[in-house]
Amino acid sequence: MTAGETPIRHPAALAGRVASWPAALPLAVDTEFVRERTYFPKLCLIQAAIGGEIVLVDALAIADGGALARELADDRRPKLLHAARQDIEALLPLTGAPLAPVFDTQQAAALLGFPAQVGYAELVRQVLDVELAKGHARTDWAQRPLSPEQLAYAADDVRYLPELAAALEEKLAAAGRRAWLDEESASLREVSLYRVEPAEAWRRLKGIDRLDAPSFAAARALAAWRESRAMSRDLPRGWILSDAAIYELAESRPATREALARIAAVAKGTAARAGEELLAAIAGPAPDAEPRGEDTGRPGPEQLRRQKALQQALAAVSAELRIEPEVLATRRELAALARGARNVPVLSGWRKAAVGEKLLAAL
Repeated sequence: MTAGETPIRHPAALAGRVASWPAALPLAVDTEFVRERTYFPKLCLIQAAIGGEIVLVDALAIADGGALARELADDRRPKLLHAARQDIEALLPLTGAPLAPVFDTQQAAALLGFPAQVGYAELVRQVLDVELAKGHARTDWAQRPLSPEQLAYAADDVRYLPELAAALEEKLAAAGRRAWLDEESASLREVSLYRVEPAEAWRRLKGIDRLDAPSFAAARALAAWRESRAMSRDLPRGWILSDAAIYELAESRPATREALARIAAVAKGTAARAGEELLAAIAGPAPDAEPRGEDTGRPGPEQLRRQKALQQALAAVSAELRIEPEVLATRRELAALARGARNVPVLSGWRKAAVGEKLLAAL
């Protein structure tokens, strides 16, 4: 192992390391966590790199993050991350607020034409010509002790971040897109990205808009119940109630325990323990009290024509800018534009001038 790959387990030792860090120098950050059996991510390891020094913090031993947590919460120090959203969520209990300011190398790469979800190892390979070791992505990071190979793998996740971020920043500046990344980074400060309000949990259900009004109301209520129960018990949503169960319950809408027991997608234990709560959710607010928020009915011929025109215009802009289409606008945004909606992300910020106005011209 190289220096810095021995996890720090004592707050005093961590404070001593952090005290030597130069002020305002960017801090590369990554986390390792597990959440297969929990609702909230269980933070296990925090990796940090600054000025050529790598620090691994055992988050199971220093649960509050110690001196590192104060550095992470300091908005005077830039933070460098890759695919930052999950790491920011995992760190929220330590920082109290989303990290800022953040330079997300995945966001930066997407603005330079890389795939929207390009992985860290692939980006390091293409930009820095460095091959990273593979084989520990599925590690149980809660186990102790971690092997030297696991620790080296974890350290590599921040070892190259400063150099990678510098290279991408130079490319963004040359392309005149550095301000675009500032806008993307600002969105990471929204707490709503990391906390799901139970009343909004229905928006995570794919295909819910195809349900009729009574089924939609029931599915929305069931999704809220599931979210609240998963949060209070710190269990995965699917352990509480599967999406399939929500849809089957919403469409059949059982009114008695006997009818509920006949729903195959609902585990018998769940029906026994939470039957009354499920029935109450299903029989809750009337459909007209549960607005969908937008017209999502089946598109007619004219709307389909507009959507096709928008897709063609987006493809042309994508080719011109050499940016993947989904980075510029999503299919849902195109459908909303075709319906006449104008309060969509592609019509705000840098996207409005780069692509939004051209999409409107195609209608």
